[in-house]
Amino acid sequence: MATKRQRSSGAWEYVVKRKRLLPAPLYLTFESEEEGDQYVRRLEALLDKGIVPEEFKHGADEIVTIGGAIREYLAAQHVPASDRTSLAVLSSRIGEVRLRGVDYVWAEAWVATMKREHHLSPSTIRHHAGALARCFDWGERRGVVALIPNPLRKLPRKYAVYTDVDAASAQAVGGNARQDVERDRRLVADEEARIRAILAGAIPKGRRRALDLRWQGAFECLFELALESAMRLREMYTLSLAQVDLSKKTAFLDKTKNGDKRQVPLTTIALKTLKRFMKQVERGERGMKGFSFENGSLFPWWDGREESLRSTTALLSRQFARIFEAAECGDLRFHDLRHEATSRFFERTKLSDVQISRITGHKEPRVLRRYANLRGSDLAAQLW
Repeated sequence: MATKRQRSSGAWEYVVKRKRLLPAPLYLTFESEEEGDQYVRRLEALLDKGIVPEEFKHGADEIVTIGGAIREYLAAQHVPASDRTSLAVLSSRIGEVRLRGVDYVWAEAWVATMKREHHLSPSTIRHHAGALARCFDWGERRGVVALIPNPLRKLPRKYAVYTDVDAASAQAVGGNARQDVERDRRLVADEEARIRAILAGAIPKGRRRALDLRWQGAFECLFELALESAMRLREMYTLSLAQVDLSKKTAFLDKTKNGDKRQVPLTTIALKTLKRFMKQVERGERGMKGFSFENGSLFPWWDGREESLRSTTALLSRQFARIFEAAECGDLRFHDLRHEATSRFFERTKLSDVQISRITGHKEPRVLRRYANLRGSDLAAQLW
């Protein structure tokens, strides 16, 4: 009999084992328990007769290289565009590496190669390692990649920073050590109020008129939602009405950076913001005339096509750059709002690190440790 459990995202995961028929356990995920029960019941009926469906006949031994694991991952899983870009590069560079040779020693050597031969920036190294780690995680869960534990998850903090040896090796072949620029931007003083004023139609300092923002109400909603939920820009603008449950105070995300689905609880402020925005759309207020919820989208920018995601992200990033510059916060980026929101969860609530990570979707403990430091500062402030 298969075992099943409900994940934190609300989805149901089933594990099917047949020692003589299946080379490895099958891990299957379904949106609802009813759907999962029906599918697994049919699958087990076939297995009881000794019949293995074609899609389950291959085992971990058939995927022998990193390139093979990447191809399987991209074919079977929703993978964000940024990860697809990294994995395409990695497939061409290390695709022929055999999985049996992938261990912690290999991981360290690979990181060193990215510094000393390719001269990549620390942020690019983290992107590549993160994308491949997520690929390996998926492979382990599905039983098609035998890497336990995932060696990339064991890399130490600041593994992507150039050491003196890395810098010397890079310079020896005509390259340069790349500096790690870790953003730690927070909203300060009255910046939040200034941004809200610009979004509301205030005239920027030194200008004669307010910014011309199409879908003004949607921009206001997006800004407030970012500060209240810590959701990424793409996670928000791709939301459909069906994903937002105001009665349960949650937003269900099925398109996330790391490929996992998750439920985001909504604060009272986020709920008020969403309700206000929906009324603005219905009444055609705050520049929302011409947009409706007929196609099921919550926001007006994305047309629903996968190939439009990158251009939509770029459009919104440029628009918010204009807004922040008009509010005299020119060095602020939209993604900094996610950092701000996560910091506030640590500062203003008693939620545990694990609970906060379920809200924000952070999977790397080293990332959350940056925010956990805020709690230490808060405690210090209360001492005599």
